[in-house]
Amino acid sequence: MNIPAPPIDFVPVCGVSHSILGQPWRWRGSASDTADAGFVPDDLVAQLLMARGVIRSEIERHRAPTIREFMPDPSIFRDMDIASERLADAVEAKEKVTIFGDYDVDGATSAALLIRLLRGFGCSPEAYIPDRLMEGYGPSGEALVRIAEGGAKLIVTVDCGAQAFEALEMAKAAGVDVIVVDHHKCASALPVAHALVNPNRLDEEEEAASHGHLAAVGMCFLLGAALVRTLRARGFFADRPEPRLVDLLDVVALGTVADVAQLRGLNRAFVTQGLKIMATRRNVGLAALMDVARLTKAPSCTDLGFALGPRINAGGRVGKSDLGVRLLTTDDPEEAREISEELERLNLERRAIETMVCERAEELAKAQGNRAVALVAAEGWHPGVIGIVAGRLKEKLGRPAIVIALDGDGIGKGSGRSIAGVDLGAAVLAAKDQGLLIAGGGHAMAAGLTVTRDKIEALTDFLEERLSSDISRGRDGRALLLDAVLAPGGVCPDLCDALEAGGPYGAGWPAPRVVAGPVRIIKADVVGQNHLRLIVAGDDGRRIKAIAFRMADSPLGEAMLAAPSHRKLWIAGRIKRDDWGDRPSAEIHLEDAAWAEPT
Repeated sequence: MNIPAPPIDFVPVCGVSHSILGQPWRWRGSASDTADAGFVPDDLVAQLLMARGVIRSEIERHRAPTIREFMPDPSIFRDMDIASERLADAVEAKEKVTIFGDYDVDGATSAALLIRLLRGFGCSPEAYIPDRLMEGYGPSGEALVRIAEGGAKLIVTVDCGAQAFEALEMAKAAGVDVIVVDHHKCASALPVAHALVNPNRLDEEEEAASHGHLAAVGMCFLLGAALVRTLRARGFFADRPEPRLVDLLDVVALGTVADVAQLRGLNRAFVTQGLKIMATRRNVGLAALMDVARLTKAPSCTDLGFALGPRINAGGRVGKSDLGVRLLTTDDPEEAREISEELERLNLERRAIETMVCERAEELAKAQGNRAVALVAAEGWHPGVIGIVAGRLKEKLGRPAIVIALDGDGIGKGSGRSIAGVDLGAAVLAAKDQGLLIAGGGHAMAAGLTVTRDKIEALTDFLEERLSSDISRGRDGRALLLDAVLAPGGVCPDLCDALEAGGPYGAGWPAPRVVAGPVRIIKADVVGQNHLRLIVAGDDGRRIKAIAFRMADSPLGEAMLAAPSHRKLWIAGRIKRDDWGDRPSAEIHLEDAAWAEPT
C-alpha cells in the first residue's frame, strides 16, 4: 500500500487530473492543509488521522477517543447552569416534567436520554413528539399550553425550539417553564425561555461555539452531566447511587450518526464509546431493533446510519411519531419487539413512497435546468420522505437540493440538503427574514422550511443570488480525495480491518478512499435498483469485485458498461469487508474511475 508524504502543488494521484466523472484525484491532507507538512508517521492509523487534520501532537489523543479526553465543562455553554439548576429543582420536588422532542432520530434519542436519566432520579417524565403531518416541526403554542394544562411544571424541548418565538411566548403566559436544548442555527434575537442551551447561539463564546457540530443528543448528554453535578453538589446522592451517564452513550451515538453530525472531536468519542455500550445490548429497545434489522454482530457506524436510524425515522415519517422514543425508553422485551416490527413495516412503506417521489423530483429538477439550488415542488408528495429525496437529489446533481410537498391550500413543507462549503441553514434563515417563508431554519448541511406556493419562484431566485458563488467555488474546487493506491491483490479483508482502526468514520471524518489498478473489466452489469456491478482483474490475474450504488445510469455507469475489455483503468472507492460465503473477502464500493492509458 502506498500512502506517501503529502505532495506539494496538488500533484494528481495516478496522474488523474480529469476522471470519468470530471474531477481531479488528490491526496487527502496535502502539504498546504497540514501543520506538520513533511512528517510521515510509521503506522497506518496515525497517517489516516493526520490526513483528516489531526496534528502530530494530538495523534495519541485521537487514536482511541474517550469521553474523558474530549468532554468540555458543560458550564461553558450559555444557560447551561440555569437549565441544570431548574431541572435539579424539578427532580427534588418531583415535579411533572415533559420532554418535547422532534420526530426524527436526533429528537427521539435526545428525549430518550433525558427520560431514562430522570427516571433514574425517581421521576416519571413524559414524552411529547408532534405529528409530522398534523403539527409540523417544532413546538406549537397550542401543544405547549395543553401540556401545561395537563399539569407539567417544566417542559424541555429537544432538537427544536430555537425558532419557536410565538410558541414559547404562549408557554410563558400559561405559567410553565421551558428549557430549550437545540443545535439548529439561531437568529440574533432569541425566543423567551427559562434557558436556551445551544452551541449555535450567536452570543456564544469561542470555546462553546467550537462545539456547534454536536447533535442535539450530544447537547442533552452535556446537560445530563451538568444536572448530575448540580444534584451531587446539593447532596442528592448521599443515600442513593449516582447514575452511570456513560450507559446512555448508545443512544447518543445513534442520534449523532443518524443526524449526520460531523464525527470530529467530542462526537468521535461519543460514537466510539457508544458503539461499545450498544454492543452489550443493555437497551432493550435497541436490542429488539437490531434483531429486526438482522444485526447479529457488534454494530458499526454504518449500521447506525443505514440500518437502525432509518427504521426509527420511519415512525416519524410515515407512521406514529412517538414510536422511536417509546422503543428507546421501554424495558419490556415484548413491547420492544412489537414496536420494532411496526417500525420495520413502516420502513418498507417509506421506501416505496420515497421511490415514487424521487423519480418525479428528478424529472422536475432536470426540467428546471442547472440552477444553483435544485428546488422542486409538487402536490401529493408525502412530507415524511422529502428530506431523504432532497439528499438523493443533492448526491446525484452535486448541488444543494430542496424538495417541497404542497398541500391543497398551497402551503408547502420543504426539506433541503446542502454540499460542503454551502451554508443552507443560514440562507433559509435569511429568506425567512426577507419575508419569503412562513417558517424556516436548520444548519449548514440541512434545513427545513414552510412556504406558500406563490413565493416559491421568488425563493428560488433568492437562493440563486445568495448561494451561486459559494456553489461555484465548491464545484471548481471539487476533487476526489484519496488515502492510498493499491495493487489489485492489496484489496483484502486484512486491509479492511487495518483501515477500520482509524474510525469511526462518517460525516466530517470520511472513511478511507483508495485507488486500485491498473485493471481491466471482466464483467459489468446492472443489478437491483440501478446498481452497477463489476468484476475487474489486474495484470497479475487477481480479481476484485466492485459495486457502484444507484450509478448505473450515471456517466460512470455508462462508461463502465461500454468499456472494452482490453482497456486498462484505475478504480477509486472505499473497501468493504464481505463475510458472505465460506471465507471473508473484500470489495470496492466504487465512486469514480479513470483510464490508465490514453485512447
